[in-house]
Amino acid sequence: MTDARRTQHLEREISRLRAEGRPFAVATIVRTVDATSAKPGAKALLLGDGTLVDGWIGGGCARAAVARAAIAAVAMGRPQFVSLRPEDLLAAEGVAPGEERDGIRFARNGCPSKGSMDIFVEPELPQPRLVIFGAGPVALALADLAARFDLHRTVCAPGLSGAEADVVQEGYVIDTGAVVPRFVVVATQGKSDEAALRAALAGGADYVAFVGSRRKFATLTERLVRDGIDPAALAAVHAPAGLDIHAITPDEIALSILAQIVAQRRAGDRGVAGAEV
Repeated sequence: MTDARRTQHLEREISRLRAEGRPFAVATIVRTVDATSAKPGAKALLLGDGTLVDGWIGGGCARAAVARAAIAAVAMGRPQFVSLRPEDLLAAEGVAPGEERDGIRFARNGCPSKGSMDIFVEPELPQPRLVIFGAGPVALALADLAARFDLHRTVCAPGLSGAEADVVQEGYVIDTGAVVPRFVVVATQGKSDEAALRAALAGGADYVAFVGSRRKFATLTERLVRDGIDPAALAAVHAPAGLDIHAITPDEIALSILAQIVAQRRAGDRGVAGAEV
């Protein structure tokens, strides 16, 4: 396969993973010293678990170190720089395999070639999915405002058209393929609230919020518990949705919901346990 065809194949695989909403990393060799099987510019595509999907960055000597770097890059959401060197060179420089200095993680090259290789591993993480149920002013304001917060937006409501979103779906059903939404907001505001809340709870999201009064949500909760819905799942719903900023207008309510989503999202990104959102 020519270099051009390899590049095209790699780009197709990257496009496929993006469409599927799957995290991945691209490893690029930026420098080699002495004999190495792969040369500068060579690339490989790896999944978040380190599985090599496509490309070439060398044999088993390099792949294990690059796989570990890909796992770390995806988990932490930031690039990794790996310097693969023969054991005697690491020892001469006083560096242990696995040690990190100045942003460079060193690894041992056990291949007979005794070459050195520097590899840049860059992660690409999918946009978190926000699903919004409803076609009212709050739902539409939330879809519009969320566009500026790096969220993939799906708006679901019967007969909905012209909404500002990445995807518009008919009815109260979460249909985002294999990608589980991270955030779901029920903003039906009196139109099929129960059906939308059922769909939201079944979607597997980290965050579910309900736009409405505490009294209305309490009434829905009683009804759903009688129908066998887990009380713990209902207790985890943010109702009323959003942070308490005394919001009144649809835009203000949308802002309060996004503030709550940002708080939850960033707390999770930083590994903060028990953050109040």
